[in-house]
Amino acid sequence: MFEYEFMQNALLVSILIGIMCPCIGIFLVIRKYSMIGDTLSHASLAGVAGALFLGQAPIAGAFVFTSLCGVLIEFLRKKIKNTDLVLSVALALCVGSAVTIMSTGKLKSNASSFLFGSVLTVTRADTIGTLVLTAVAVLAIILLHDRLLYISFDEKAARVAGVKTALLGYVFIILVACAVSVAIRVVGVLVISSMISLPVAAAIQLRRGFAVTFVFSILFSVFDAVAGLIIAYKLDVAPSGITALVSVAVLFLVIAGRAVYSLKKAKR
Repeated sequence: MFEYEFMQNALLVSILIGIMCPCIGIFLVIRKYSMIGDTLSHASLAGVAGALFLGQAPIAGAFVFTSLCGVLIEFLRKKIKNTDLVLSVALALCVGSAVTIMSTGKLKSNASSFLFGSVLTVTRADTIGTLVLTAVAVLAIILLHDRLLYISFDEKAARVAGVKTALLGYVFIILVACAVSVAIRVVGVLVISSMISLPVAAAIQLRRGFAVTFVFSILFSVFDAVAGLIIAYKLDVAPSGITALVSVAVLFLVIAGRAVYSLKKAKR
């Protein structure tokens, strides 16, 4: 199946997104902020709709609107100090904007295709763009790793220690927006949160420390993406849905494996 160029592009993009999403998702999960992925995916849909309405590139529109929404979330989080409420406000803004723009009937293309993603229609240009954004995001995570980990576990202590938590928070939220706006083209609005949080959740079940959790979250994510692509090709269904199901299956298998290991250990 990989003799076809579209499958080669799809495989490479799936691997890149499989690497990028957990690199960012692990810090969101640690901060108990994983649902921001779902909120920003709806923001990206509004950005796509707005870009199509104006006749501009949809991914660029998704990144701009998602970044603005992320900055708004970070600003409101410091003012309201209630994450669930902040995400509800942002979600209402994003969904309201997306529905309003899409209902005008004046879009120059179909925005609903971004609900489910379309990895099999990814072009070579999309692949190169994804490679560049993934490299930028991973490099930023490597450079900011220590400070991101610090504010993820204890933001107040990080602030006292001299870490510029406000600036770092805005930088990180833009990295999240970058990941979401790239991944929406492949996995779609409806399942983007599965790529960001489920591989990390599976890796956490291993209980092996941050470094091991980080590595395994990437391995699980890449496996989910590639397995979802292959199974979807065989079954002739949307890869995004299969990828989400594989992510859930892997999480349950890891939980079951951990339970069996604990039982055997207890019997010794």
